[in-house]
Amino acid sequence: MTEAASKRAVVLLSGGLDSYTAAAMSRAEGFDLFALTVRYGQLHSCELDAARRVAHALPVERHVELEVDLGAFGGSALTGDGDVALDQPPDRVGIPSTYVPARNTVLLSLALGWAEVLGARDLVIGVNALDYSGYPDCRPEYVAAFERLAALATQAGVEGASFRVRAPLVHMSKAEIIRQGHALGLDYGLTHSCYVPSTNGQPCGRCDSCQLRARGFAQVGVDDPILTV
Repeated sequence: MTEAASKRAVVLLSGGLDSYTAAAMSRAEGFDLFALTVRYGQLHSCELDAARRVAHALPVERHVELEVDLGAFGGSALTGDGDVALDQPPDRVGIPSTYVPARNTVLLSLALGWAEVLGARDLVIGVNALDYSGYPDCRPEYVAAFERLAALATQAGVEGASFRVRAPLVHMSKAEIIRQGHALGLDYGLTHSCYVPSTNGQPCGRCDSCQLRARGFAQVGVDDPILTV
């Protein structure tokens, strides 16, 4: 692997606040970013539009969009199977209806395949275990387990290379993430977080994701730019 390849990272870019911040933090550390956005069957295209805006703003070396329709299996309100909970405490106990079965495992596997082709050894994902611990594939234990899988499942790993899943937000609150983003000069007006936006992409303000985002901006004491345009 060349020195140039060693400074490459494949980042899972959803268009949300978290993945944008995680990508920007890696870029600030000197990584050249290769962004992967997956159309996994999510109902709202505004999320994909946000990913394109964020990829341009970072900027990334290349942005690939893949379609892997997990909605064909069902099992998640995000792909149209059941309803998204509204007006519920976002940090309640239990796995929410917006959990997409095996999504992060599928997405990280795709990122791993691209990373091996690029000669990259770093994968970036914006998972966060503190603000919403209901998702089993957002935990530090999961991230560590995937790193072990990557070492076993790839030619590069068998030949002695090690892959790192960079999850810089995993122990941060939403407010801490927003502060970090502001320090990096990020424009969160480019992002999208809502699970049930209106037809013109406006956030509902009532789903778990909207509530967590609102709480984070309130704790920082700044306005959310997507609500002030």
